[in-house]
Amino acid sequence: MSQSSIIDNALDSLRRRTSLRDSLRIFRSSSKDSIKSTKSAKKRPSSSYQPYAVYEQTMFPIILRDPEATTKLLEAILDSPNGRRSLSRLARTCRAFADPALDVLWRELDSIIPIIGLFPGHLLKKTRKPGMGLSRLPKDDDWKAIIKYSERIQRIAYDESANNIAPSIFSILEECRPTTYILPRLQELTWKVDTPAALDRCAQIPKINDFLADMASRTKLKGFSFISPTSLPDAFTELLAAQDGLEKVVLVAPGALSPGVGRWVAALPHLKHLQLDLTGRSPIAVEGFFDDIRPRSGDSTPSSIGSRDSGVFSGEELDFTEIRKSALRLTGDLPSKGSFTKLRKLQLTGEVANIAVFLKHLDSILVHLELVIEDPPDNADWQDLSELICDRFAASLQSLRITATPSSRFADLVRSTSRAEPPTGRLSLEKFSGLSSLARLEVDLPESVVFTPADIETLAKACPKLEILKLCALSRFPPPHSPKLSLESLAPLMVHCKRLHTLAVVFHATSGSEKLLKSQEVSSPSLLRLHVGHSWANDPLQISILLSHLAPRLELLKWFQEKNRVGFIETHAKNWQTVSETLPHLQALRSTEKSFIVAPAPPQEVIIETSEKGVDATVSTTSQGVLAQVELVDAEAQFSPVLVSVEIEATTDHSEISIDATTPTEEVAVLAQPETVSTAVSAIVHPVFQDSFSSTSKSEGLPIHRPLPSALVLSSLMSLLSFAYRCATMPVSLTSRILHFALSRLQNITRTTETNSAQSPNSSTNGEAPTHIAPEPTESIPLETLQVRQ
Repeated sequence: MSQSSIIDNALDSLRRRTSLRDSLRIFRSSSKDSIKSTKSAKKRPSSSYQPYAVYEQTMFPIILRDPEATTKLLEAILDSPNGRRSLSRLARTCRAFADPALDVLWRELDSIIPIIGLFPGHLLKKTRKPGMGLSRLPKDDDWKAIIKYSERIQRIAYDESANNIAPSIFSILEECRPTTYILPRLQELTWKVDTPAALDRCAQIPKINDFLADMASRTKLKGFSFISPTSLPDAFTELLAAQDGLEKVVLVAPGALSPGVGRWVAALPHLKHLQLDLTGRSPIAVEGFFDDIRPRSGDSTPSSIGSRDSGVFSGEELDFTEIRKSALRLTGDLPSKGSFTKLRKLQLTGEVANIAVFLKHLDSILVHLELVIEDPPDNADWQDLSELICDRFAASLQSLRITATPSSRFADLVRSTSRAEPPTGRLSLEKFSGLSSLARLEVDLPESVVFTPADIETLAKACPKLEILKLCALSRFPPPHSPKLSLESLAPLMVHCKRLHTLAVVFHATSGSEKLLKSQEVSSPSLLRLHVGHSWANDPLQISILLSHLAPRLELLKWFQEKNRVGFIETHAKNWQTVSETLPHLQALRSTEKSFIVAPAPPQEVIIETSEKGVDATVSTTSQGVLAQVELVDAEAQFSPVLVSVEIEATTDHSEISIDATTPTEEVAVLAQPETVSTAVSAIVHPVFQDSFSSTSKSEGLPIHRPLPSALVLSSLMSLLSFAYRCATMPVSLTSRILHFALSRLQNITRTTETNSAQSPNSSTNGEAPTHIAPEPTESIPLETLQVRQ
């Protein structure tokens, strides 16, 4: 919020018609009247004397009647350039403004030097440098000024790295203090030290635990800041357990991400501002900060929302925790966690990945977010962080500031040399979306200074309520590497951001296109301040024309003019000087031309002639009745059933049918008399007597020869030998018979194949004659052994 808006709100709350100038005029007139009245009172008799309270009441300014409006007005003066000097002069000029001005002036101190400066001048070693120490020990009367102003001090800070305070002062304050507590109304203490000795000077006690215990027992703090290279005390959370009114907590020390500290910070009901350092921590350590936030949340029961237990003894089961939370979040039945409920401002330092892990566990309505990141960040981690910020805090976030850690500033020093490489790091803003409440965006990085027109267009559409935009205004682009942004590429900001009044960005200013100069939408009446830094400028006249079109009400144009500044280019500086001299004349010319435009006359009202007439709207009514009498008729009906007897004869008809199922038979006789031929061969040398042993065959008339006894013996002997031989060779003969049978079958198949092939056309053309094989003779069966059917 700007200073003018703060003053306007303060004056509007007075509920009066007179302005601030009128109130001062009234104050001036009332003071003159009071002086005149005091002079006349001396001349008048004592009976007309009026007490001084009457004059004090008339001199009281009207603006002081509303303490809240007075405080806002004085705070606006304090935030202005040389604000402390103006408030001190106001307090010394007017007694009515003295107390309110001194309260605002001494309420917050960034050093203890102003307190030391309240000692008498003869005690200080150097009057203009109170931090050098005291030349001798102060007495009780020397503490009067300190006791007077110490009751107004609510916040104080000490930074050892400034090295502007002598260590001997702390021992003098401890030994010679007239009261137990020098700052009885202290609410916030910031003690930045680099050594344990400086930490002990905080209360001149050997242990920090004793200091925290003493402080927590007698004070009620609103802010607590602990920045130290040493780790937090073991009983840190127990010592500060009673400080439940803290609104600001800053913890930059080892051990600040422990689960116990996370539980203590989350339990603070009025916490609004939190600052943590995540540098050098692992993602697991960052997640451990939230492990003990809800130790008694009831998630161990099966019916709880965050429980993973289904109530059934099972080894493995699906986790429906997130599904339950999403469903209840949509219906509005999800209960609040009760942690970080009032957190509005968050400041995190460290890697982008750790910051994303921390923000995933927050459901607070953040208004201000400040990120101190390692530059350049990883592109994938930065894209994830951008999406996370837009998803969780898009509706509430009003201020976003992105700066670099001190270790990342070293690259800026290297690039400032003549041999340094041009800046190539890019911080993409294309993932920004839906930041409907964002009013202030500041990016100040040493390496990631390159922005594209696509980033500007995305940012303009995502942040329609943007008022202050600063994109690395201190960046440098040595020749021949010019900035990728141009003055014309800033047109989307003029179109979509209707409240933008301060813009700081480095670009390459060129002449505008004809289409842009003819567009009335790109002319922004709200842009008042433009900081171009080390921007490039080639044609001053064309730049002035385009700039007067984009910002017709521009009041302040700022650029770097110091020749000893690193990255200074004298040509561009001279061109911007020419633009600043030409621009007011072009703006005056444009406003004069606009005044010549005659506004269209409002349409004349068409007067319609009217006449008054009276109309009798009396409604005529008629009464009418209807007789609805029901007529009744009695009727009787006689009915009797007619009975009929019927008999049905159900005799079954029978019929007999006989079927001859005799199977017809037929006898057929087949004469199967084979022809046989008997042949006998005699191998005997002796005369052979042919005999027929058949009883049924006819005799041929041959004589019967009877063999000799010697022949019979020899025949019997040969038969016996033949039988023995057959018995001995029976296995071999049986095998030979089987082989003989198989060969005969194979020969028959071969003959059949050859016969078929001989009958084919191919065989006929070759001239091969068919081969006829005579069948093998088989054994003869005598006909006498067959029985003939009679």
